[in-house]
Amino acid sequence: MDRVLQSKTNRRLTKDSAMKWLFGAIAAAVLGITFFLFYGIGADGVGRLNFSFFMNFGSRFPEKAGIKAALVGTLALMAVVIPVSMFLGLCSAIYLEEYAKKNKWTSFIEMNISNLAGVPSVVFGLLGLTVFVRASSLGNSILAAGLTMSLLILPIIIVASQEALRSVPDTLREASYGMGATKWQTIIHVILPSAAGSILTGSILSFSRAIGETAPLIVLGIPVIVQFLPTGPLSTFTALPMQIYDWAKRPQPEFADAASAGIIVLMILLITMNGFAIYFRNRSQKKLKN
Repeated sequence: MDRVLQSKTNRRLTKDSAMKWLFGAIAAAVLGITFFLFYGIGADGVGRLNFSFFMNFGSRFPEKAGIKAALVGTLALMAVVIPVSMFLGLCSAIYLEEYAKKNKWTSFIEMNISNLAGVPSVVFGLLGLTVFVRASSLGNSILAAGLTMSLLILPIIIVASQEALRSVPDTLREASYGMGATKWQTIIHVILPSAAGSILTGSILSFSRAIGETAPLIVLGIPVIVQFLPTGPLSTFTALPMQIYDWAKRPQPEFADAASAGIIVLMILLITMNGFAIYFRNRSQKKLKN
């Protein structure tokens, strides 16, 4: 009997060790591919990261091409996407999780929201083209693109916010009600502070998707070369993904270097946003522990 148990134990340990090495090898391979990808982009693009690259507009001549209009346009686009998607997504999640009755209808709504999170971005581009560009006569403006991108990431924010609200222990709600707080006061002063870290993490990761999407902008007719800066939400603009896409498809090798430099700038923006997500999450967790 002892030999049988020992044999089973040895097989389990061997299998565990094999899985450990397998997963470690896969992780190392992924990290290696990522490293070589970043190394290739960095080697080609670092030389273009100079003052003129940030101060010049797009151009047909690679030595004069810059990202001034694209960078400002991207920041203006996110100035629309962030407040619109956060407000709508958080309000929807609060209603579905805290106010709506748990029945077949709410389950159907939540299922469809989850399904919308996996819809290809080009579909949202077609929706934005129909609703915002044509029906609302907003044209290829910052507002039209921002509302389209907000719809793109809205399902992700709703799902992430619902999971964050759901993770708050019921004992905190009951304690708040026991002290005489209303439901709204409980949501504002107890539930949202407890779930803030997870909500911000999911939301900022969604913003990272919006800042790098190209397909909806192409469908909306956003130009790739703009020789002016946007002056308002109804201004025509271009964005970094559009500029990078235009440079990458050009045959001149100098444009490939410019595209690599644009990718580096875009990656810095993404890393900065993800850094904020980690910071706010850790800060929220420290407050809860204290």
